[in-house]
Amino acid sequence: MKPTPSPFPPELTREIATLYEDYAAVVDSCNLEEWPGYFTDDCLYRVIPRENYDAGLSHATIYCEGIGMVRDRAAATRDCTVYEPRYLRHFLSGVRISKIESEVIHATGSFLVIESVSDMQPYVLLVGQYVDRIVAGPDGMKFKERSCVYDNYRIFNSLVFPV
Repeated sequence: MKPTPSPFPPELTREIATLYEDYAAVVDSCNLEEWPGYFTDDCLYRVIPRENYDAGLSHATIYCEGIGMVRDRAAATRDCTVYEPRYLRHFLSGVRISKIESEVIHATGSFLVIESVSDMQPYVLLVGQYVDRIVAGPDGMKFKERSCVYDNYRIFNSLVFPV
Protein backbone atom coordinates (compact mmCIF):
# COMPACT_ATOMS: atom_id res chain seq x y z
CA MET A 1 0.00 0.00 0.00
CA LYS A 2 1.39 3.38 -1.00
CA PRO A 3 1.70 5.90 1.88
CA THR A 4 -0.49 8.99 1.78
CA PRO A 5 1.57 12.00 0.71
CA SER A 6 2.05 14.80 3.21
CA PRO A 7 -0.35 17.71 2.77
CA PHE A 8 2.43 20.10 3.82
CA PRO A 9 4.88 21.74 1.42
CA PRO A 10 8.04 19.63 0.98
CA GLU A 11 10.22 22.72 1.53
CA LEU A 12 8.63 23.26 4.97
CA THR A 13 9.22 19.63 5.93
CA ARG A 14 12.85 19.99 4.80
CA GLU A 15 13.21 23.20 6.83
CA ILE A 16 11.95 21.39 9.94
CA ALA A 17 14.31 18.44 9.26
CA THR A 18 17.20 20.92 8.92
CA LEU A 19 16.23 22.49 12.26
CA TYR A 20 16.38 19.03 13.86
CA GLU A 21 19.76 18.29 12.25
CA ASP A 22 21.27 21.67 13.20
CA TYR A 23 20.02 21.27 16.78
CA ALA A 24 21.58 17.79 17.02
CA ALA A 25 24.90 19.07 15.60
CA VAL A 26 25.06 21.79 18.28
CA VAL A 27 24.38 19.30 21.07
CA ASP A 28 26.77 16.68 19.62
CA SER A 29 29.55 19.27 19.42
CA CYS A 30 28.95 20.20 23.10
CA ASN A 31 28.30 23.78 22.02
CA LEU A 32 26.01 24.57 24.92
CA GLU A 33 26.34 28.31 24.42
CA GLU A 34 24.35 28.01 21.16
CA TRP A 35 21.77 25.53 22.47
CA PRO A 36 19.36 28.10 24.04
CA GLY A 37 19.17 29.91 20.68
CA TYR A 38 16.91 27.12 19.40
CA PHE A 39 14.09 28.06 21.81
CA THR A 40 11.51 30.82 22.17
CA ASP A 41 11.49 32.93 25.34
CA ASP A 42 8.33 31.18 26.58
CA CYS A 43 9.53 27.68 25.71
CA LEU A 44 9.05 24.36 27.44
CA TYR A 45 11.90 21.84 27.15
CA ARG A 46 11.72 18.46 28.77
CA VAL A 47 13.23 15.02 28.58
CA ILE A 48 10.47 12.74 29.76
CA PRO A 49 9.87 8.97 29.96
CA ARG A 50 7.18 7.68 27.62
CA GLU A 51 5.01 6.35 30.45
CA ASN A 52 4.84 9.81 32.07
CA TYR A 53 4.18 11.53 28.74
CA ASP A 54 1.44 9.08 27.78
CA ALA A 55 -0.21 9.46 31.20
CA GLY A 56 -0.14 13.27 30.96
CA LEU A 57 2.19 13.54 33.95
CA SER A 58 4.60 16.48 34.11
CA HIS A 59 7.48 14.75 35.95
CA ALA A 60 10.50 14.77 33.62
CA THR A 61 14.15 13.83 33.91
CA ILE A 62 15.05 17.31 32.64
CA TYR A 63 12.46 20.10 32.83
CA CYS A 64 13.00 23.69 31.72
CA GLU A 65 10.12 26.15 31.56
CA GLY A 66 11.14 29.40 29.86
CA ILE A 67 14.38 30.49 28.24
CA GLY A 68 15.88 31.42 31.63
CA MET A 69 15.77 27.80 32.77
CA VAL A 70 17.19 26.62 29.42
CA ARG A 71 20.09 29.09 29.73
CA ASP A 72 20.61 28.06 33.35
CA ARG A 73 20.72 24.39 32.33
CA ALA A 74 23.33 25.18 29.66
CA ALA A 75 25.46 27.23 32.07
CA ALA A 76 25.20 24.69 34.89
CA THR A 77 26.16 21.84 32.56
CA ARG A 78 29.12 23.78 31.18
CA ASP A 79 30.38 25.48 34.35
CA CYS A 80 29.13 23.73 37.48
CA THR A 81 28.32 20.09 36.93
CA VAL A 82 31.10 17.58 37.52
CA TYR A 83 30.93 14.62 35.17
CA GLU A 84 33.19 12.24 33.33
CA PRO A 85 34.03 13.48 29.82
CA ARG A 86 31.53 12.19 27.27
CA TYR A 87 30.36 12.65 23.71
CA LEU A 88 26.93 12.26 22.17
CA ARG A 89 25.94 11.30 18.65
CA HIS A 90 22.35 11.81 17.50
CA PHE A 91 20.75 9.74 14.76
CA LEU A 92 17.48 11.21 13.49
CA SER A 93 14.75 9.83 11.26
CA GLY A 94 11.11 10.14 10.36
CA VAL A 95 10.75 13.90 10.76
CA ARG A 96 7.11 14.71 10.04
CA ILE A 97 4.73 17.60 10.37
CA SER A 98 1.41 16.50 11.87
CA LYS A 99 -0.46 19.79 11.74
CA ILE A 100 -0.17 23.55 11.61
CA GLU A 101 -2.39 25.38 14.04
CA SER A 102 -2.39 29.16 14.65
CA GLU A 103 1.11 29.60 13.21
CA VAL A 104 2.45 26.72 15.36
CA ILE A 105 3.92 23.75 13.53
CA HIS A 106 3.41 20.42 15.29
CA ALA A 107 6.19 18.02 14.32
CA THR A 108 7.70 14.73 15.41
CA GLY A 109 10.89 12.85 14.69
CA SER A 110 12.61 9.75 15.99
CA PHE A 111 15.97 9.92 17.74
CA LEU A 112 18.66 7.52 18.83
CA VAL A 113 21.41 8.98 21.00
CA ILE A 114 24.67 7.08 21.43
CA GLU A 115 26.98 8.14 24.26
CA SER A 116 30.72 7.56 24.51
CA VAL A 117 32.23 7.93 27.98
CA SER A 118 36.03 7.88 28.44
CA ASP A 119 37.24 4.27 28.31
CA MET A 120 33.85 2.53 27.94
CA GLN A 121 32.34 1.15 24.75
CA PRO A 122 29.74 3.49 23.22
CA TYR A 123 26.19 2.59 24.26
CA VAL A 124 22.60 3.62 23.58
CA LEU A 125 21.82 6.49 25.93
CA LEU A 126 18.28 7.17 24.76
CA VAL A 127 15.87 6.18 22.03
CA GLY A 128 12.55 7.83 21.46
CA GLN A 129 10.65 10.57 19.71
CA TYR A 130 10.72 14.35 19.68
CA VAL A 131 7.24 15.85 20.02
CA ASP A 132 7.59 19.51 19.10
CA ARG A 133 5.72 22.74 18.66
CA ILE A 134 7.72 25.06 16.41
CA VAL A 135 7.19 28.70 15.48
CA ALA A 136 8.75 30.83 12.77
CA GLY A 137 10.15 34.19 13.78
CA PRO A 138 12.60 36.81 12.57
CA ASP A 139 15.50 34.57 13.65
CA GLY A 140 14.08 31.50 11.87
CA MET A 141 12.37 28.42 13.26
CA LYS A 142 12.47 27.91 17.03
CA PHE A 143 11.08 25.38 19.47
CA LYS A 144 8.17 26.68 21.52
CA GLU A 145 7.91 23.24 23.07
CA ARG A 146 10.32 20.34 22.75
CA SER A 147 9.43 17.09 24.49
CA CYS A 148 12.11 14.43 24.16
CA VAL A 149 9.99 11.38 24.92
CA TYR A 150 12.28 8.45 25.59
CA ASP A 151 11.35 4.77 25.40
CA ASN A 152 14.15 3.46 27.63
CA TYR A 153 13.23 1.52 30.72
CA ARG A 154 16.05 3.38 32.49
CA ILE A 155 18.98 5.65 31.76
CA PHE A 156 22.14 3.54 31.90
CA ASN A 157 24.61 6.00 33.42
CA SER A 158 23.49 9.61 33.71
CA LEU A 159 21.90 12.30 31.59
CA VAL A 160 24.25 15.27 31.40
CA PHE A 161 23.72 16.98 28.05
CA PRO A 162 20.47 18.04 26.42
CA VAL A 163 18.85 15.52 24.11
